[in-house]
Amino acid sequence: MTTDDQVVFIVDDDERIREALGELLETHGMRAIAFGSAGDYVDAEKPDLPACLILDVELPDINGLELQRQIAVGDHPPIVFITGHGDIPSSVRAIKHGAVDFLTKPFSNADLIAAVHTAIYEDRKKRSERAELSLLRQRYLELTPRERDVLPLVVSGLLNKQAASELGISEVTLQIHRRNVMQKMAAASLADLVRIAERLGIPITHSRRVGGN
Repeated sequence: MTTDDQVVFIVDDDERIREALGELLETHGMRAIAFGSAGDYVDAEKPDLPACLILDVELPDINGLELQRQIAVGDHPPIVFITGHGDIPSSVRAIKHGAVDFLTKPFSNADLIAAVHTAIYEDRKKRSERAELSLLRQRYLELTPRERDVLPLVVSGLLNKQAASELGISEVTLQIHRRNVMQKMAAASLADLVRIAERLGIPITHSRRVGGN
C-alpha cells in the first residue's frame, strides 16, 4: 500500500527504467509519478507534497544537470541523480548544487531507497521551515509601525530607557510597545525574539548592548 503524504517524481527517457523504479518505490510504500523528459516534468501539475526527484542525467531535451540549475531558483524537491555514464566532474557539480546523491547505473535498490528517504526527509524539513518563516512574516506584518521601530532596538540589547530615547517616547510607552511585540511575535523570551529577528533578516547590532532591563 502506498502512502498519500509523499511522492517521488521520476524523470528518465527509458520507459523500462521508469517502470522498474515505479515498481520498486511502490513495494516500499511510495507513490511514484514518472516522466520521459525534463519538459514533461516541468509542465506537469504536481501534487504539493513532500517529495523527491529521481533525475536521469542524459535526457532527450535538456541535460539533467541543466534542469537542476534551472529549477534551483524556486522551491523544488531534493534531487537524486541517476546515470549510465557517471563521471567525477558531473557528480561533484550535482552534489555542490544540492543533490542528495549521484548514483551510477546499475545501482543497488538499497542505495536508491536510502537516498529517496533522505531526500523526502530533507523536503519535509524545508517545507516546515518555509511554513514557520511564512508565519513569522505574517506576525511581523501585524505589528504597528511603531512596534516595528521598537523591535530592532530591543533585540539589539538596548535598555528600555535608551530605546525610548532613540524613538523620542517615554520609557513607559516603550515598555508597552515591547510587551506588544513579544506577544504578537509569540516570543517566550528576549533570546527567542532575537532568533525570530535573525530569521526575518532584521538587523541586530549586538555591540549596542550595555546591560539588561
